[in-house]
Amino acid sequence: MHEKDTDNNADVKTALDRGEDIALAEPLMIGETSHHRAPLTDLAVDLAAKAAGLRRSLPQGVSTALADLVRAMNCYYSNLIEGHDTHPVDIERALNNDYSNDARKRELQLEAKAHITVQQWIDGGGLRGRAVTADALCEIHRRFGELLPEELLRVEDPETGERLKLIPGELRRRDVKVGQHVAISPGAVARFLAHFERTYSRLGKADAILATAAAHHRLLWIHPFLDGNGRVARLMSHAMLLDTLDTGGIWSVARGLARNVAAYKGHLANCDLPRRNDLDGHGSLSEESLADFTRFFLETCIDQVSFMDELLQPDRLRTRILLWAEEETRLGVLPPRAGNILEAVLYRGELPRGDVAGLLGTTARHARRIVAALGDRGVLVSENSRAPLRLAFPATLAHRWMPGLFPERGMR
Repeated sequence: MHEKDTDNNADVKTALDRGEDIALAEPLMIGETSHHRAPLTDLAVDLAAKAAGLRRSLPQGVSTALADLVRAMNCYYSNLIEGHDTHPVDIERALNNDYSNDARKRELQLEAKAHITVQQWIDGGGLRGRAVTADALCEIHRRFGELLPEELLRVEDPETGERLKLIPGELRRRDVKVGQHVAISPGAVARFLAHFERTYSRLGKADAILATAAAHHRLLWIHPFLDGNGRVARLMSHAMLLDTLDTGGIWSVARGLARNVAAYKGHLANCDLPRRNDLDGHGSLSEESLADFTRFFLETCIDQVSFMDELLQPDRLRTRILLWAEEETRLGVLPPRAGNILEAVLYRGELPRGDVAGLLGTTARHARRIVAALGDRGVLVSENSRAPLRLAFPATLAHRWMPGLFPERGMR
C-alpha cells in the first residue's frame, strides 16, 4: 500500500455538521410562476412525445436487444466524461470475462462492467419509483463500488496528497471542494439528502421530467460521496427518465453530454453560483443558471432521441443489416439465406425456432445450421435452446449496423 494510504476510520474523527440551512440548495425546481417555466415545459412535452414515438416504433425483441447495446454505449460515454476511455468492444469483452493483460486496461474494463451491471439492475426496475431517495442513491454507489477493483477504490485528496479508501455506499465524512464549489459539511449531507428526497419524490410526470436536470445538478452540489458522484448522478438521471418517459433504455442522454462535455461542465459550474439579483428567482442559488442547464439537458435528450429515431428507421436499419449479411455470405462466413432469418426477426421482434425451416423452405437440420452460424456471429440470441430467437446488436458490429453510435476503435 502507498505510504500515504489511509483508511476512513482514521481520516476523520467525526462527520462535522456546520448547521447549514437546507435553503442553501434552493431552488430545487423551476417555480410555476417563473418566466422560464413555459418554454421549458414545452421542451418537456416535446421530449415525452418523441420518446414515446421512438418506443412505439420498435418491436419488443428489437428494443430488448438495443437496450443491451445502449447500456454499453451509456457506460462508455459516462466513463469518458470522467476521463476513462474504455471502448464498447472492450466493454463487451469484459462482459464475457475476456480481460486485457494490461493492468490499467483491465481495471477500466472492470469499472465498465460494474457500470453495466448497475444499469442493468436499474433497467430491470431496481429503482422504479425511488430513484431520488437517499437509500437508492447509496445503493447505486454501493452496488457500483463493490464491483470495482481495489485500486479504483482509492481517492487522492488534492489538498494533502493522501490516498483515501472509498467505502461503497458510505456518505462522505470529509470536506470537499470541486472546482470553485466548496460542498456542504459532511455532517449536513444526510439532512440535505432528506430535503432532496422530499422535494423530488412527490412530483407528477411533467414536473418530474423538468426536475431531472435540477436533481442532477443539486445532487452534485450536495456531493454526498467522497468520489463517484458524477456516475451516480447520471445513473439517477437515467432511472428518472426511465420512470417518467418509459424510455425502455433505448437511448441515453450520456452520449449527448459527453459530446458536449465542455458545455455540460460549464452549466454545472454556473448552477453552483449564487442568485445574481432580485430578478434571478427567490432561492440562494441562481434560478437562471438552473433554467439554462434544464434547457440544455432537455435539448440534449431530444437530440439523442432524434438521433436514435433516425438511426432506427426500419427500412434503413433493415438495409444495413441485410447488406452486412450479404457480405458475410459472399465471404463464406454465413450460409445462404441467413439474411432471411434476420429480416424476419427484425419484422416480428422474435422468431420461434420451429418457424425457421418453413420460412427458409429447407430441412430442420439445415435451418439449425444457419441459426447456429448467426449465433456464432453474436447476432442471434435466445434464453435457451427452445426459446424464440431474438436479434442482438454486438458492439463489434455497431459501426456497420448503428453508425455514429460511438466512435470506431482508434477514432476519438
